[in-house]
Amino acid sequence: QALRWARGRAPARGLRASPRARTAMPSWVIDRYGCNEVLRFTRDMVFPIIHFPNEVIIKVHAASLNPIDLSMRSGYGATALNMKRDPLKLKTGETEFPLTLGRDVSGVVMECGLGVSYFKPGDEVWAAIPPWKQGTLSEFVVASGNEVSFKPKCLSHTEAAALPYVGLTAWSALKQVGGLNQNNCSGKRILILGASGGVGTFAVQLMKAWDAHVTAVCSHDASTLVKKLGADDVIDYKSGNLEEQLKTLPLFDFILDNVGGSTEKWALDLLKKWSGATYVTLVTPFLINMDKLGVADGMLQTGVTVGSKTLKHLLKGVHYRWAFFMPSGPSLDEIAELVDSGKIQPVIDEVFSFSEVPKAFLKLEGGHARGKTVINVISRQ
Repeated sequence: QALRWARGRAPARGLRASPRARTAMPSWVIDRYGCNEVLRFTRDMVFPIIHFPNEVIIKVHAASLNPIDLSMRSGYGATALNMKRDPLKLKTGETEFPLTLGRDVSGVVMECGLGVSYFKPGDEVWAAIPPWKQGTLSEFVVASGNEVSFKPKCLSHTEAAALPYVGLTAWSALKQVGGLNQNNCSGKRILILGASGGVGTFAVQLMKAWDAHVTAVCSHDASTLVKKLGADDVIDYKSGNLEEQLKTLPLFDFILDNVGGSTEKWALDLLKKWSGATYVTLVTPFLINMDKLGVADGMLQTGVTVGSKTLKHLLKGVHYRWAFFMPSGPSLDEIAELVDSGKIQPVIDEVFSFSEVPKAFLKLEGGHARGKTVINVISRQ
């Protein structure tokens, strides 16, 4: 009776009832770490709940896969991520499973916490969800409002889902750690190792948008793509000794290393000495150290390693840095402006339906992707 009476009156307050009447949703989860067979589809994944006033629930229209999803599927970083999920170890009897993978999301806001004023239900948004939270290979996902941004107007959800995680990773390495920006890049010589992957293709476009001279390293079959994205020089790492090829070029002001391994042994010799030149790598032993040594010893070992390398190279006249993905809605706002202005475009290797998630993982596992592997959670994006 009270409901019937309320429907007949004009609303007097800005209150709204939650549209959620569901307790479960379809999702791709893992119940243990391993290879592709651990992926399991369920229609009974617990529906996300807003726990904090600044959170929003997003209906996922499209997601995408990143190398970190393959690593997390196998258990990489579990020690550090579980510490982040439960730093006080309050949930002593629980584990991280069932765990939903997927970091990128493009979708529509369904519900907002009481502290959210920047977004409202119905807004089209995109975000990169941190790896310690439940992921986006699901019908809905919860995110902090400061991790979310309005989706670029010129992109479909499928296109938008290809950018947030790789975009923020490159943004962190180049701008926040490397100190580059639109006002100081003109004429600088930038070397990007691993230029045809998700982070690499974004980094090439960002550096060209900021008027830098870009030398990109990739395989021959990706050279056309990388040149189309704006790279000034493209070096095929399979055509001979890469180190010797790069030594024939003028020295660089900045190196972004997406490859790691042996490249770190010689890449810093390609930098201009005593000029503020910087090498930034995205391949670090931080999570591996914590997995092998535990939290305390792993953090200690990591600190010793980065400290000694930084000092060693500083004495040689160059800066050595590690960079990591950082979730940031404000950074995505800036990236969205670059996308809508036509300076950055998504690079998509292949699109899969929601039922084909295991197939998409196998595609990513095969390597040599040219851009991103995207999942359409809702078809016809």
